[in-house]
Amino acid sequence: MPAPSGNQFWKVRSSHGRDPIFATPNQLWEACAEYFEWVELNPLYEARPFAYQGDVKVEKIAKMRAMTISGLCIFLDIARVTWAEYAKREGFSYIASQVEEIIRTQKFEGAAADLLNPNIIARELGLADKSELTGKDGAPLVPILNVTVSGA
Repeated sequence: MPAPSGNQFWKVRSSHGRDPIFATPNQLWEACAEYFEWVELNPLYEARPFAYQGDVKVEKIAKMRAMTISGLCIFLDIARVTWAEYAKREGFSYIASQVEEIIRTQKFEGAAADLLNPNIIARELGLADKSELTGKDGAPLVPILNVTVSGA
């Protein structure tokens, strides 16, 4: 049975959507700092074989875990769009900006020290060597065909 025509049941709701998880910028900062700490305490592991006098052992080698906004959102139990909304809110935008810079710096420095894959991080950060070839005054290149006629 449909709702009666002209109903306004939606006005009865006390709120629309769930309450923000972080009521203050400081709460958001503290949760982000927990993520940073978690990343440091939970490296990724690579299984690497070692041989010594004919005895082969497989050892786990700790590898740096790259911080990401996606990983942060999973840790905070929020959607990526929710992070973007926090970044727009007054008082929260500074925290969001700082967090994004910390994550970017961690990835850049990890790649520069060869602790993270430099190629993957360069793409992630939008860093690339680009060279573009153009013709005169930026026009597209036009191939010149050399045709030789033989045997006359």
